[in-house]
Amino acid sequence: MPKMKTKSGAKKRFRVRPGGTVKRGQAYKRHILTKKTTKNKRQLRGSANVHETNMGHIAAMMPFAGL
Repeated sequence: MPKMKTKSGAKKRFRVRPGGTVKRGQAYKRHILTKKTTKNKRQLRGSANVHETNMGHIAAMMPFAGL
């Protein structure tokens, strides 16, 4: 039986917090920033949690994360 592997893209994008929630970065903050308002860019700062409807996908991509 082959070993289970963690998706390398997922391990770079997500961090599991001690409470079991998963931290993710905000989207839409990488490029084409000139046409976005200052308020929009300011509200995209920081991190967010992965929604509970997507936790199954995250658990499948990261089998050793303990989710």
